[in-house]
Amino acid sequence: MMDWTDRHCRVFHRQMTRRAMLYTEMVTAPAIVHGPKPRLLDFSPQEHPVALQLGGSDPRELAEAVRIANAWGYDEINLNCGCPSDRVQSGCFGAVLMERPQLVADCVRAMQSETDTPVTVKCRIGVDEQDPETVLPAFIETLTQAGVRHIIVHARKAWLQGLSPKENREIPPLDHDIVVHMKQRFPGLTICINGGITSLAQAKALLDRGLDGVMLGRAAYHDPANTLIGADALWGSDFAPDPLAVVDAMRPYIADHLARGGRLHQITRHMLGLFQGKPGARGWRRVLSVEATRDGAGLDVIERALAELQARAA
Repeated sequence: MMDWTDRHCRVFHRQMTRRAMLYTEMVTAPAIVHGPKPRLLDFSPQEHPVALQLGGSDPRELAEAVRIANAWGYDEINLNCGCPSDRVQSGCFGAVLMERPQLVADCVRAMQSETDTPVTVKCRIGVDEQDPETVLPAFIETLTQAGVRHIIVHARKAWLQGLSPKENREIPPLDHDIVVHMKQRFPGLTICINGGITSLAQAKALLDRGLDGVMLGRAAYHDPANTLIGADALWGSDFAPDPLAVVDAMRPYIADHLARGGRLHQITRHMLGLFQGKPGARGWRRVLSVEATRDGAGLDVIERALAELQARAA
């Protein structure tokens, strides 16, 4: 979800669920060590619980990034071993690390040495010609020996050669069953599943099979109301605001952002799918897409988008 789940997106998603863990877009350890730390690590207190997702393969550099990030108070630190993009392959991190389990274990130990915050790992079921039935349990076993207790598995292989990142999300077949089998094989671990999950009903069905959690990515971004509103019922909560209440909840945050010199579209670009599938949704998207990018755009643009939504819905 690089370039998608920034801090504004996470605040928006938090208005729809109080309990779900929100994950940052992947931030590389070198960027944190050498780059603009507040820009990369700042987040709003209302985002909690929120996890920092790191990319990297140098144990010392990852440890330093974690040491720096401690001051921000994230609820979880996640090492990404699942992203298949060219950028991460060239840097020897992301999904390519599925081929180097001992290096991942070294990275995790180094990260854990710098924090009391839980360190988790996100991985694929395998890469290229690897046999997931052999590689995945061995990978998980190596991580458990390094002290990892929480693993998120994207239930597809990653093809590092020949497929684009987009194709890697669509072409390799999903294998949810193997992730369920990993939970059965490692009952003491927290094992969550990712990949191809597009509804709360589907998430509930996977939880009913014994998995500890379900991670949603693009479905939650493109159709947030239908995937996030009502999710808290999985924790026994009745928190389920309607989409109009979500817009109301965002107004103070947007006003503060604008007062600090921010631009409207930096937030509203994440809100385009809020009324997905509802009458008037196209008008909502059109007004925000066109008008929120203009200089000086303010909360009045949201009012016009709502008026368009309601006029089309009438």
